[in-house]
Amino acid sequence: MVYFTAILCVIGIAAGQILFKLSAASLRQAGTFFDFRTATILFIAFALYGITTIAWVWVLQRIELGRAYPLMALAFVMVPIGSYFILGERFQPQYFVGVALILAGIVIAVKS
Repeated sequence: MVYFTAILCVIGIAAGQILFKLSAASLRQAGTFFDFRTATILFIAFALYGITTIAWVWVLQRIELGRAYPLMALAFVMVPIGSYFILGERFQPQYFVGVALILAGIVIAVKS
């Protein structure tokens, strides 16, 4: 259950980053933070980060930081994948080499 919650935290952080990018795009278009769409997206991103932070504190009560924190590196994998599907961003083939190295590092760190 603890690792499941930690993974949900990582997903929340990744989703929050994508929402921050969407709010930045909306801000560029609207020109003000007081635009309803911009403010709504930004509020949701902040709320998601707040909930994720509370859940992360719960995780850290139950497992060592050294075991939990490597899972946060999954955000470096999830954010670009999400940006590809949601924002239409592209990444180079070298990205997959980096993803493989990150995943290998996570496995090694968590199993140690």
